[in-house]
Amino acid sequence: MAEIKELELGKTDGPTWGDATAPSPKRPKNGTGMKTWKKVTLAIVAAVVFIGLAVGGVVWSKRGVVSVQTGKVQRQDLSQIVTANGEIKPVEQNQANVNANSYGKITQILVKEGDHVTKGQLLMRTEDVQQSASVQAQEAAVTTSQADVAAQDASVNSARAALDTAQANLAQATAKLNQATENFKRGQELLKSQLLSQQDFDQRLSDYRVAQTGKDSSQAQVGQAKAQYQQALFTRDSSRARVSQNRAQLLGLKNQLDQTIYASPLDGIVTSLPVHVGENVVPGIQNAVGSLLYQVSNLSIMTVEVKVDETDIPNVKLGQTAEVLIDAYTNKTFKGHVTQIGESAVGRTSGTTSGATATSADEAKDFKVVVVIDDPPASLRPGLSATAKITTATRQDAVTVPIQAVTVRMRRELEANKDKDKNAKSPATPSKPLTAKEIEKGKEEVQGIFEVKAGRAVFVPIESGIMGSTDIEIVKGVQPGDEIVTGSFSVLRTLKNGTKIKVDTSAKTPAVAGA
Repeated sequence: MAEIKELELGKTDGPTWGDATAPSPKRPKNGTGMKTWKKVTLAIVAAVVFIGLAVGGVVWSKRGVVSVQTGKVQRQDLSQIVTANGEIKPVEQNQANVNANSYGKITQILVKEGDHVTKGQLLMRTEDVQQSASVQAQEAAVTTSQADVAAQDASVNSARAALDTAQANLAQATAKLNQATENFKRGQELLKSQLLSQQDFDQRLSDYRVAQTGKDSSQAQVGQAKAQYQQALFTRDSSRARVSQNRAQLLGLKNQLDQTIYASPLDGIVTSLPVHVGENVVPGIQNAVGSLLYQVSNLSIMTVEVKVDETDIPNVKLGQTAEVLIDAYTNKTFKGHVTQIGESAVGRTSGTTSGATATSADEAKDFKVVVVIDDPPASLRPGLSATAKITTATRQDAVTVPIQAVTVRMRRELEANKDKDKNAKSPATPSKPLTAKEIEKGKEEVQGIFEVKAGRAVFVPIESGIMGSTDIEIVKGVQPGDEIVTGSFSVLRTLKNGTKIKVDTSAKTPAVAGA
């Protein structure tokens, strides 16, 4: 129908199909058109199959291939650095915070913040009316007690003189008694011989008895004088003790008076003066308003006090060099060295030492490290934020690889890969059950890197040394020039020993420090 329609549309004055005189048109040979279409179709199908086989072959050949980044093992000078943040401070013994010693109002401030002061220089006064009155009263008490001691000294001297007199009288009475005794004895002999009258004998007897009584009286007087002398000594000693007591009280009151006068504890600069005249001061309360009066610091030696993580503190030693970066001094680095390492851990959030109850056992901890700045600028002030980079170890011409290239694998995982290769070569070999010791050993973590060998990533165990900022020292396992897998991190985390790899040139491997 289509051909008839076309002929009708193209109708002319020439002969037609109905005209007997017109020549008959040529007919195509049977089957010629159909074979051409078949050839085209077969060619297309063949091309599609060929392309499919080619793509399939490529996909099959790349099955299990992992795209990685690689780099070379290199030699370079390496430094292990511990970085910690902190703030600028003077040396501890060169800084003093002066707190209030007594209650009262500030009556006089003789300096201002930033002034240079010398040790012992008067800086501040607080009201001292009560203290001065107490000192004066106690001084009068001391004077009175000293006068009483003088009076008691006189009493002691008088009692001593009375005792001496009584002892002299006793000696005289004793002599008289001895004489009367001799006369009485001779009188007895003479009376027996009738050479002495009874009257004379009676006189001698009376003299003897009188002398005996006199001696007894003198002995009593001596005893009384001794008692009075001892009493005078006791009273004098009591008076002297009262003098000492009054003097001690006077010393305490003078100390209270001195505590209203505040001087500089050292040579330096007034680095803080948070109070003003007329303000009440409060002693004994840390960080309370009116407790801290002023701070004096000697800024000739400055330090940066930093907090080092507990994992890094074993590498930090006294005398190690450091670079100090101060936020206020941009693009400038200061040299320093470690002079102090804290023995107790400090809680990162609580700020207390490990011995304090406020520090949690699970809390991350730091250790205080003090770095003295070798040549601090004169304008350096306490409290500035700073960063210390402490060099804990150095290696010259060390064999190094990028840190990200180092990974760990379970020993049992590495052993499983070996067993898989053995089974592939000899599948008939039966596997033996693992012992408990082998199971425990299989849980060990092995540190190593993946070396590129014949298009595969081969895990190589290593022994590492010091670690720099981007590279790590390899003591054993690889040699300079060996090609290793350096990334990416996600690939290294799951990469298996013996995996086929291809180098990803689209991602640039991080440059090795010092290369």
